[in-house]
Amino acid sequence: MNDRKILEEREDRELAAYGMRSRLSRGRAHAEEEHRYRPAFQRDRDRIIHSSAFRRLEYKTQVFVNHEGDYYRTRLTHTMEVVQIARTIARALGLNEDLTECLALCHDLGHGPFGHSGEDALNDLMAAHGGFEHNIHGHRVVTRLESRYPGFPGLNLTYEVRESMLKHGYRAVSEEYRPAEASLLEARVADLADRIAYNNHDLDDALTAGIMSVDRVREVPIVDRAFTEVERRYPDLTGRVKHYNAIVWLINWAVTDVLTESARGIAEAGLDSIEAVRNAKDRIISFSEDGQKQQVALHRFLFENFYNHYRVARMQEKAKRFLTELFREYLERPRSLPPEIQEAGGAEGLPRAICDYIASMTDRQAQGEYLKLFHPFERV
Repeated sequence: MNDRKILEEREDRELAAYGMRSRLSRGRAHAEEEHRYRPAFQRDRDRIIHSSAFRRLEYKTQVFVNHEGDYYRTRLTHTMEVVQIARTIARALGLNEDLTECLALCHDLGHGPFGHSGEDALNDLMAAHGGFEHNIHGHRVVTRLESRYPGFPGLNLTYEVRESMLKHGYRAVSEEYRPAEASLLEARVADLADRIAYNNHDLDDALTAGIMSVDRVREVPIVDRAFTEVERRYPDLTGRVKHYNAIVWLINWAVTDVLTESARGIAEAGLDSIEAVRNAKDRIISFSEDGQKQQVALHRFLFENFYNHYRVARMQEKAKRFLTELFREYLERPRSLPPEIQEAGGAEGLPRAICDYIASMTDRQAQGEYLKLFHPFERV
Protein backbone atom coordinates (compact mmCIF):
# COMPACT_ATOMS: atom_id res chain seq x y z
CA MET A 1 0.00 0.00 0.00
CA ASN A 2 1.31 3.45 -0.92
CA ASP A 3 1.31 5.43 2.31
CA ARG A 4 2.61 8.99 2.68
CA LYS A 5 6.23 7.99 3.19
CA ILE A 6 6.25 5.83 0.08
CA LEU A 7 4.72 8.66 -1.95
CA GLU A 8 7.33 11.08 -0.59
CA GLU A 9 10.08 8.64 -1.57
CA ARG A 10 8.56 8.48 -5.04
CA GLU A 11 8.82 12.27 -5.27
CA ASP A 12 12.52 12.02 -4.40
CA ARG A 13 13.07 9.51 -7.20
CA GLU A 14 10.92 11.08 -9.90
CA LEU A 15 11.06 14.86 -9.47
CA ALA A 16 13.85 16.99 -10.88
CA ALA A 17 16.34 18.41 -8.38
CA TYR A 18 14.58 21.80 -8.61
CA GLY A 19 11.09 20.36 -8.01
CA MET A 20 9.63 21.04 -4.56
CA ARG A 21 9.33 17.98 -2.30
CA SER A 22 6.39 17.59 0.06
CA ARG A 23 8.71 16.45 2.86
CA LEU A 24 10.68 19.73 2.56
CA SER A 25 7.65 21.93 3.21
CA ARG A 26 8.11 24.62 5.84
CA GLY A 27 4.88 23.39 7.36
CA ARG A 28 1.60 24.90 8.45
CA ALA A 29 0.83 27.94 10.59
CA HIS A 30 -0.99 25.66 13.06
CA ALA A 31 0.61 22.33 13.95
CA GLU A 32 -1.23 19.24 12.71
CA GLU A 33 -0.37 15.58 12.58
CA GLU A 34 0.68 14.45 9.10
CA HIS A 35 -1.85 12.38 7.17
CA ARG A 36 -1.17 8.67 6.91
CA TYR A 37 -1.72 8.41 3.15
CA ARG A 38 -1.53 11.90 1.69
CA PRO A 39 1.60 14.05 1.29
CA ALA A 40 1.30 17.67 2.39
CA PHE A 41 0.46 19.23 -0.98
CA GLN A 42 -2.08 16.56 -1.87
CA ARG A 43 -3.80 17.32 1.42
CA ASP A 44 -3.76 21.04 0.58
CA ARG A 45 -5.30 20.33 -2.81
CA ASP A 46 -8.12 18.36 -1.23
CA ARG A 47 -8.83 21.12 1.31
CA ILE A 48 -9.05 23.71 -1.47
CA ILE A 49 -11.47 21.60 -3.52
CA HIS A 50 -13.73 21.04 -0.50
CA SER A 51 -13.78 24.72 0.49
CA SER A 52 -16.85 26.93 0.15
CA ALA A 53 -14.84 29.54 -1.75
CA PHE A 54 -13.90 26.99 -4.41
CA ARG A 55 -17.50 25.85 -4.93
CA ARG A 56 -18.64 29.45 -5.37
CA LEU A 57 -16.36 29.85 -8.40
CA GLU A 58 -19.02 27.98 -10.40
CA TYR A 59 -21.24 31.06 -10.35
CA LYS A 60 -18.62 33.82 -10.53
CA THR A 61 -17.89 35.76 -13.70
CA GLN A 62 -14.89 35.19 -15.92
CA VAL A 63 -15.92 37.74 -18.60
CA PHE A 64 -19.64 37.09 -19.15
CA VAL A 65 -22.02 37.31 -16.18
CA ASN A 66 -23.46 33.89 -15.37
CA HIS A 67 -26.96 34.47 -16.76
CA GLU A 68 -25.61 35.59 -20.16
CA GLY A 69 -25.35 31.96 -21.25
CA ASP A 70 -24.46 28.47 -20.09
CA TYR A 71 -21.63 28.03 -22.59
CA TYR A 72 -19.37 30.86 -21.47
CA ARG A 73 -16.58 30.24 -19.01
CA THR A 74 -17.02 30.86 -15.31
CA ARG A 75 -14.26 31.23 -12.72
CA LEU A 76 -14.59 27.50 -12.02
CA THR A 77 -14.27 26.29 -15.61
CA HIS A 78 -11.41 28.73 -16.15
CA THR A 79 -9.72 27.34 -13.03
CA MET A 80 -9.99 23.76 -14.28
CA GLU A 81 -8.47 24.80 -17.61
CA VAL A 82 -5.58 26.45 -15.76
CA VAL A 83 -5.08 23.23 -13.76
CA GLN A 84 -4.84 21.16 -16.95
CA ILE A 85 -2.28 23.45 -18.57
CA ALA A 86 -0.26 23.82 -15.37
CA ARG A 87 -0.06 20.07 -14.76
CA THR A 88 1.10 19.48 -18.34
CA ILE A 89 3.97 21.95 -17.92
CA ALA A 90 4.86 20.72 -14.41
CA ARG A 91 4.98 17.07 -15.48
CA ALA A 92 7.17 17.79 -18.50
CA LEU A 93 9.66 19.82 -16.41
CA GLY A 94 9.81 17.37 -13.49
CA LEU A 95 8.11 19.70 -11.02
CA ASN A 96 5.71 18.76 -8.21
CA GLU A 97 2.31 18.25 -9.86
CA ASP A 98 0.37 18.21 -6.57
CA LEU A 99 1.78 21.60 -5.55
CA THR A 100 1.28 23.04 -9.04
CA GLU A 101 -2.32 21.83 -9.05
CA CYS A 102 -2.90 23.42 -5.63
CA LEU A 103 -1.70 26.78 -6.88
CA ALA A 104 -3.82 26.58 -10.02
CA LEU A 105 -6.91 25.59 -8.02
CA CYS A 106 -6.59 28.44 -5.54
CA HIS A 107 -5.35 31.21 -7.82
CA ASP A 108 -8.82 32.81 -8.20
CA LEU A 109 -10.33 32.08 -4.77
CA GLY A 110 -10.09 35.77 -3.91
CA HIS A 111 -12.18 37.03 -6.81
CA GLY A 112 -15.52 38.60 -5.93
CA PRO A 113 -18.63 38.57 -8.12
CA PHE A 114 -18.57 40.06 -11.63
CA GLY A 115 -14.91 39.50 -12.42
CA HIS A 116 -12.40 42.32 -12.66
CA SER A 117 -15.12 44.98 -12.75
CA GLY A 118 -16.28 43.73 -9.35
CA GLU A 119 -12.70 43.83 -8.08
CA ASP A 120 -12.32 47.41 -9.33
CA ALA A 121 -15.54 48.44 -7.58
CA LEU A 122 -14.50 46.89 -4.26
CA ASN A 123 -11.05 48.43 -4.50
CA ASP A 124 -12.59 51.89 -5.03
CA LEU A 125 -15.03 51.39 -2.15
CA MET A 126 -12.22 50.23 0.16
CA ALA A 127 -9.73 52.94 -0.87
CA ALA A 128 -9.75 54.46 2.61
CA HIS A 129 -9.63 51.05 4.33
CA GLY A 130 -6.70 49.23 2.73
CA GLY A 131 -8.16 48.56 -0.71
CA PHE A 132 -9.07 45.24 -2.28
CA GLU A 133 -6.87 43.01 -4.46
CA HIS A 134 -7.95 39.50 -5.34
CA ASN A 135 -4.61 37.75 -4.67
CA ILE A 136 -4.34 39.31 -1.21
CA HIS A 137 -8.00 38.52 -0.54
CA GLY A 138 -7.49 34.92 -1.68
CA HIS A 139 -4.76 34.59 0.93
CA ARG A 140 -7.19 36.05 3.46
CA VAL A 141 -9.81 33.47 2.44
CA VAL A 142 -7.53 30.48 3.05
CA THR A 143 -5.93 31.84 6.24
CA ARG A 144 -8.88 33.51 7.99
CA LEU A 145 -12.30 33.46 6.33
CA GLU A 146 -12.94 29.80 5.60
CA SER A 147 -14.31 28.14 8.71
CA ARG A 148 -14.19 24.35 8.45
CA TYR A 149 -11.81 22.94 11.04
CA PRO A 150 -11.58 23.01 14.84
CA GLY A 151 -8.62 24.73 16.40
CA PHE A 152 -7.72 27.23 13.69
CA PRO A 153 -9.25 29.65 11.17
CA GLY A 154 -8.92 29.12 7.44
CA LEU A 155 -7.67 25.98 5.72
CA ASN A 156 -4.22 25.85 7.39
CA LEU A 157 -2.45 25.26 4.08
CA THR A 158 1.29 24.77 3.84
CA TYR A 159 3.70 27.70 3.79
CA GLU A 160 4.51 27.08 0.11
CA VAL A 161 0.89 27.38 -1.05
CA ARG A 162 0.20 30.48 1.04
CA GLU A 163 3.46 32.07 -0.04
CA SER A 164 2.76 31.44 -3.72
CA MET A 165 -0.68 33.03 -3.49
CA LEU A 166 0.95 36.32 -2.48
CA LYS A 167 4.09 36.10 -4.57
CA HIS A 168 1.90 35.24 -7.54
CA GLY A 169 4.76 33.96 -9.60
CA TYR A 170 7.99 35.53 -8.30
CA ARG A 171 8.52 37.73 -5.19
CA ALA A 172 6.29 38.80 -2.29
CA VAL A 173 5.87 42.13 -0.57
CA SER A 174 4.88 40.47 2.72
CA GLU A 175 7.68 40.02 5.25
CA GLU A 176 5.95 36.83 6.39
CA TYR A 177 7.07 35.11 3.18
CA ARG A 178 10.72 36.18 2.86
CA PRO A 179 10.58 38.75 0.03
CA ALA A 180 14.28 38.29 -0.73
CA GLU A 181 13.60 34.72 -1.84
CA ALA A 182 12.35 33.91 -5.33
CA SER A 183 9.20 31.83 -5.48
CA LEU A 184 9.16 28.16 -6.38
CA LEU A 185 9.10 27.17 -10.04
CA GLU A 186 5.68 25.57 -9.48
CA ALA A 187 4.26 29.02 -8.66
CA ARG A 188 5.55 30.52 -11.87
CA VAL A 189 4.10 27.60 -13.86
CA ALA A 190 0.64 28.22 -12.36
CA ASP A 191 0.97 31.93 -13.15
CA LEU A 192 1.82 31.35 -16.82
CA ALA A 193 -0.84 28.65 -17.15
CA ASP A 194 -3.39 31.22 -16.00
CA ARG A 195 -2.20 33.63 -18.67
CA ILE A 196 -2.30 31.00 -21.43
CA ALA A 197 -5.78 29.92 -20.38
CA TYR A 198 -7.44 33.32 -20.19
CA ASN A 199 -5.87 34.68 -23.37
CA ASN A 200 -6.98 31.75 -25.49
CA HIS A 201 -10.26 30.89 -23.83
CA ASP A 202 -11.42 34.49 -23.74
CA LEU A 203 -10.69 34.55 -27.47
CA ASP A 204 -12.82 31.42 -27.80
CA ASP A 205 -15.69 33.02 -25.86
CA ALA A 206 -15.45 36.23 -27.91
CA LEU A 207 -15.78 34.25 -31.15
CA THR A 208 -18.64 32.14 -29.78
CA ALA A 209 -20.51 35.23 -28.60
CA GLY A 210 -20.19 36.81 -32.03
CA ILE A 211 -18.45 39.86 -30.55
CA MET A 212 -15.60 39.38 -33.03
CA SER A 213 -15.45 37.56 -36.34
CA VAL A 214 -12.76 35.12 -37.43
CA ASP A 215 -11.58 37.63 -40.01
CA ARG A 216 -11.18 40.25 -37.28
CA VAL A 217 -9.23 38.08 -34.86
CA ARG A 218 -6.91 37.01 -37.66
CA GLU A 219 -5.50 40.53 -37.53
CA VAL A 220 -3.39 39.17 -34.63
CA PRO A 221 -0.35 37.48 -36.23
CA ILE A 222 -0.26 34.41 -33.97
CA VAL A 223 -4.03 33.86 -34.39
CA ASP A 224 -3.72 34.12 -38.17
CA ARG A 225 -0.91 31.59 -38.00
CA ALA A 226 -3.13 29.24 -36.00
CA PHE A 227 -5.95 29.39 -38.55
CA THR A 228 -3.47 28.99 -41.42
CA GLU A 229 -2.05 25.84 -39.81
CA VAL A 230 -5.53 24.42 -39.24
CA GLU A 231 -6.53 25.16 -42.86
CA ARG A 232 -3.36 23.48 -44.11
CA ARG A 233 -3.94 20.33 -42.07
CA TYR A 234 -7.75 20.19 -42.37
CA PRO A 235 -8.77 22.05 -45.56
CA ASP A 236 -12.43 20.98 -45.29
CA LEU A 237 -13.04 22.25 -41.74
CA THR A 238 -15.50 25.12 -41.34
CA GLY A 239 -17.31 27.09 -38.65
CA ARG A 240 -17.11 26.21 -34.98
CA VAL A 241 -14.86 23.15 -35.40
CA LYS A 242 -12.33 25.17 -37.37
CA HIS A 243 -12.24 27.92 -34.75
CA TYR A 244 -12.01 25.35 -31.95
CA ASN A 245 -8.99 23.70 -33.56
CA ALA A 246 -7.31 27.09 -33.94
CA ILE A 247 -7.68 27.60 -30.18
CA VAL A 248 -6.18 24.14 -29.56
CA TRP A 249 -3.24 25.05 -31.80
CA LEU A 250 -2.71 28.33 -29.93
CA ILE A 251 -2.64 26.61 -26.53
CA ASN A 252 -0.28 23.89 -27.74
CA TRP A 253 2.00 26.52 -29.28
CA ALA A 254 2.08 28.57 -26.05
CA VAL A 255 2.74 25.53 -23.82
CA THR A 256 5.50 24.29 -26.11
CA ASP A 257 7.08 27.76 -26.12
CA VAL A 258 7.07 27.88 -22.30
CA LEU A 259 8.51 24.37 -22.01
CA THR A 260 11.30 24.99 -24.52
CA GLU A 261 12.30 28.35 -23.04
CA SER A 262 12.01 27.15 -19.43
CA ALA A 263 14.13 24.05 -20.03
CA ARG A 264 16.79 26.30 -21.55
CA GLY A 265 16.56 28.70 -18.58
CA ILE A 266 16.83 25.89 -16.03
CA ALA A 267 19.91 24.49 -17.75
CA GLU A 268 21.59 27.89 -18.03
CA ALA A 269 20.90 28.71 -14.37
CA GLY A 270 22.27 25.32 -13.30
CA LEU A 271 19.39 24.72 -10.89
CA ASP A 272 20.31 21.67 -8.81
CA SER A 273 18.29 22.21 -5.62
CA ILE A 274 15.38 24.11 -4.07
CA GLU A 275 17.93 26.46 -2.50
CA ALA A 276 19.18 27.33 -5.98
CA VAL A 277 15.60 28.06 -7.04
CA ARG A 278 15.11 30.36 -4.04
CA ASN A 279 18.29 32.26 -4.93
CA ALA A 280 17.59 32.54 -8.66
CA LYS A 281 17.83 36.07 -10.01
CA ASP A 282 15.56 35.49 -13.00
CA ARG A 283 12.08 34.07 -13.32
CA ILE A 284 13.40 30.97 -15.21
CA ILE A 285 9.89 29.74 -16.12
CA SER A 286 8.89 32.01 -18.97
CA PHE A 287 7.89 32.50 -22.58
CA SER A 288 10.59 33.01 -25.17
CA GLU A 289 11.09 36.57 -26.40
CA ASP A 290 8.89 35.84 -29.41
CA GLY A 291 6.33 33.99 -27.26
CA GLN A 292 6.08 36.93 -24.88
CA LYS A 293 5.65 39.31 -27.81
CA GLN A 294 2.84 37.19 -29.26
CA GLN A 295 1.05 36.85 -25.91
CA VAL A 296 1.22 40.62 -25.30
CA ALA A 297 -0.16 41.31 -28.78
CA LEU A 298 -3.04 38.89 -28.25
CA HIS A 299 -3.90 40.32 -24.83
CA ARG A 300 -3.77 43.89 -26.14
CA PHE A 301 -6.10 42.93 -28.98
CA LEU A 302 -8.56 41.30 -26.55
CA PHE A 303 -8.43 44.32 -24.25
CA GLU A 304 -9.21 46.76 -27.05
CA ASN A 305 -11.78 44.70 -28.92
CA PHE A 306 -13.37 42.31 -26.40
CA TYR A 307 -13.03 43.50 -22.81
CA ASN A 308 -13.94 47.04 -23.92
CA HIS A 309 -16.71 45.97 -26.31
CA TYR A 310 -19.95 47.76 -25.50
CA ARG A 311 -21.77 44.51 -24.62
CA VAL A 312 -19.10 43.60 -22.10
CA ALA A 313 -18.79 47.20 -20.87
CA ARG A 314 -22.53 47.32 -20.14
CA MET A 315 -22.24 44.24 -17.94
CA GLN A 316 -19.21 45.68 -16.19
CA GLU A 317 -20.83 49.02 -15.43
CA LYS A 318 -24.01 47.35 -14.22
CA ALA A 319 -21.94 45.13 -11.94
CA LYS A 320 -20.14 48.12 -10.45
CA ARG A 321 -23.49 49.78 -9.67
CA PHE A 322 -24.76 46.60 -7.98
CA LEU A 323 -21.77 46.30 -5.71
CA THR A 324 -21.45 50.00 -4.98
CA GLU A 325 -25.06 50.31 -3.90
CA LEU A 326 -24.89 47.11 -1.84
CA PHE A 327 -21.75 48.29 -0.04
CA ARG A 328 -23.15 51.73 0.75
CA GLU A 329 -26.46 50.33 1.96
CA TYR A 330 -24.75 47.88 4.29
CA LEU A 331 -22.40 50.57 5.59
CA GLU A 332 -25.21 53.04 6.29
CA ARG A 333 -27.64 50.42 7.64
CA PRO A 334 -25.61 47.54 9.12
CA ARG A 335 -28.79 46.00 10.56
CA SER A 336 -29.39 44.76 6.99
CA LEU A 337 -26.38 42.47 7.35
CA PRO A 338 -26.57 38.88 8.65
CA PRO A 339 -25.68 38.68 12.38
CA GLU A 340 -22.33 36.95 11.79
CA ILE A 341 -21.23 39.77 9.46
CA GLN A 342 -22.28 42.39 11.99
CA GLU A 343 -20.23 40.51 14.58
CA ALA A 344 -17.22 40.36 12.24
CA GLY A 345 -17.54 44.12 11.80
CA GLY A 346 -16.85 44.58 15.47
CA ALA A 347 -13.58 42.68 15.22
CA GLU A 348 -12.38 43.62 11.72
CA GLY A 349 -14.02 46.99 11.20
CA LEU A 350 -17.36 47.27 9.41
CA PRO A 351 -15.99 48.23 5.94
CA ARG A 352 -13.68 45.19 5.80
CA ALA A 353 -16.40 42.84 7.05
CA ILE A 354 -18.77 44.16 4.37
CA CYS A 355 -16.07 43.80 1.72
CA ASP A 356 -15.42 40.20 2.79
CA TYR A 357 -19.15 39.47 2.66
CA ILE A 358 -19.65 40.94 -0.81
CA ALA A 359 -16.47 39.33 -2.16
CA SER A 360 -17.76 35.94 -1.06
CA MET A 361 -20.95 36.30 -3.11
CA THR A 362 -21.59 34.66 -6.45
CA ASP A 363 -22.97 36.79 -9.28
CA ARG A 364 -26.53 35.63 -8.72
CA GLN A 365 -26.26 36.01 -4.95
CA ALA A 366 -25.20 39.64 -5.41
CA GLN A 367 -28.06 40.19 -7.85
CA GLY A 368 -30.47 38.57 -5.41
CA GLU A 369 -29.25 40.75 -2.54
CA TYR A 370 -29.70 43.82 -4.70
CA LEU A 371 -33.30 42.87 -5.44
CA LYS A 372 -34.06 42.12 -1.78
CA LEU A 373 -32.71 45.48 -0.65
CA PHE A 374 -33.97 47.76 -3.41
CA HIS A 375 -36.91 46.15 -5.21
CA PRO A 376 -40.12 46.95 -3.32
CA PHE A 377 -41.93 43.72 -4.22
CA GLU A 378 -39.06 41.26 -3.75
CA ARG A 379 -39.34 38.90 -0.78
CA VAL A 380 -36.59 39.51 1.80
